[in-house]
Amino acid sequence: QVQLVESGGGLVPPGGSLRLSCAASVSRGRIFSINVMGWYRQAPGKHRELVATLTSGDDTNYADSVRGRFTISRANARNAVYLQMNSLKPEDTAVYYCYGDIGTVVDDILDRGSNYWGRGTQVSVSS
Repeated sequence: QVQLVESGGGLVPPGGSLRLSCAASVSRGRIFSINVMGWYRQAPGKHRELVATLTSGDDTNYADSVRGRFTISRANARNAVYLQMNSLKPEDTAVYYCYGDIGTVVDDILDRGSNYWGRGTQVSVSS
């Protein structure tokens, strides 16, 4: 079982910046591969939507609403992914969820990839 733990949310004024972090860990076995990691968000009364993803091949995908303002990156040695958010707008207010398509080896059984979600971190943009 993979755990994804987010940090870095908070309250910032419009135009401000935040950096979200997400680290993957396992309680049993080991992480075999990180195929995709990324961020989704859900605002009150709205569906969860993609913010940004990053593949093992360094392909990135951004929502049109954040392209040019947000940057996704990772630290392979730490099984971590980051989201640098600049020029924040009130409409960026949401709970941000870390996502991972992660492969594991547990008891010599290989799982090449399953979907995992973090519990979310609140980002609020308001003056």
